[in-house]
Amino acid sequence: MIECSIVGRKCRIFGSEKPEYLLVQPSARHENGSLEAEVAQLEALAPAPFLLATVELEDWTIDLMPWWDGNISRDPEAGKHGQDTLEFILQELLPELESRYGDLPVVIGGYSLGGLFGLWASCQTDRFRAVAAASPSVWIHGWLPFAKKHVPMADAIYLSLGDREEHVKNQAIARVGDNLRAYYELLLNADAPAQTCTLVWEEGNHFNDNAGRLARAFAWCLQQMK
Repeated sequence: MIECSIVGRKCRIFGSEKPEYLLVQPSARHENGSLEAEVAQLEALAPAPFLLATVELEDWTIDLMPWWDGNISRDPEAGKHGQDTLEFILQELLPELESRYGDLPVVIGGYSLGGLFGLWASCQTDRFRAVAAASPSVWIHGWLPFAKKHVPMADAIYLSLGDREEHVKNQAIARVGDNLRAYYELLLNADAPAQTCTLVWEEGNHFNDNAGRLARAFAWCLQQMK
């Protein structure tokens, strides 16, 4: 693992010295302890050498939410800086990594809000060949209306959700299952759909086996691209 700072943002780089694919994962500080476990599982599953670059975020909700939703965060800055995060990835992170490792196919992915961000980002640019969205927060207010108007530009999209995630008392979060099923149908029937997409049901609630779910999500994307 290599730690570095790119225009003031802390990044961690894992994987092969001669990668064939580049994986990008916006990462909250609470995920730092599980990154090595994720990489270890991914190395066992990946069909080709890869590089995983994580971007440590100052604030999970402020840096990733595509728009404001008071059920996720009451901070008035939430929803204002997702575009800033995307611009950092496109204009700073990817050019820096390309200067070191060459022009590689890019997969964007993440867990929870990170997965939601990856799906949203793939609607803003065609820079990402695939999206690995593990337990994405598609329960955010307005996601389905947005999804009906914006088709992802990626070739492959992986969606997953724990089979207990929608069985919660919080009614906003509880809609995650229905929203993800509806979103999957939208992807299957879009005018310009991804070449392939899948919806996987994992065991447990939102906090069960995060590292494994992300590893399987990224591995599936690499298998589709290989």
